[in-house]
Amino acid sequence: MRLIDRHAHGDFSWIELGTTDPNAAKHFYTSLFGWDFVDSPMGPNDFYTMFTLDGRNAAAAYTLRPEQTLGGVPAHWNLYIDVASADDTSTRATELGASIKAGPFDVFTFGRMAVLADPTGAVFSVWEARSHPGIGIADKHGSLCWADLSTSDPATGARFYAELFGYELEPGDGGYLHIKNRHQYIGGVQPAERRDPNSPPHWLIYLQVDDCAGSTEQAKTLGASIYMGPMDIPKVGIMTVLADPQGATFALFQPAPRG
Repeated sequence: MRLIDRHAHGDFSWIELGTTDPNAAKHFYTSLFGWDFVDSPMGPNDFYTMFTLDGRNAAAAYTLRPEQTLGGVPAHWNLYIDVASADDTSTRATELGASIKAGPFDVFTFGRMAVLADPTGAVFSVWEARSHPGIGIADKHGSLCWADLSTSDPATGARFYAELFGYELEPGDGGYLHIKNRHQYIGGVQPAERRDPNSPPHWLIYLQVDDCAGSTEQAKTLGASIYMGPMDIPKVGIMTVLADPQGATFALFQPAPRG
């Protein structure tokens, strides 16, 4: 287990679930990962849910608004990337071909953010931390451990993020690109031929588990849909891609033993 008090520029610093059924989502994720939660009022009958793991912030959830669901927005996980300045990063992102979906704007005293779409259409958020630094725990069952960019134009996507955040891109097997931030592996870019051509460009988050096969079966019992796996990647680990009962897609990952 590793505790995090502050994230570096370019780190994947927060994940946030947009869901159609918050109570069902809370039951699913707390049962699967051992998360606790606290609901904070956002308005009449509306809450923002903070998930914690061992008392440290791990993720969050909110209810999709009627106009979002009517507009075809499905349940999904949002990926946040830490930045020194949400304003400066948003400006630079648009120069590199991104579009701004929302912001930059302040989130009370917690931080400043913007929602962007990269040049290939994958949506992500940037987070300028103030009182809320983001995820506070890693290397433990139920914590974020990775994220993959899935797009039909991986070369354009990889170039965009490398120029925006200073990522190093390291070729892997089968056309996969590893993303390194400050020499630390944090994610990757999938080759186009490995993705579902009917899926829109997106970021896929990975949550660490102790037993991928066991967690996959538990997720099925809780109502998840299994898309792929458990799949053993030699010397890397075991992974499953699935969707929660409301349809939000994510992945489970059990790291291979070290040594």
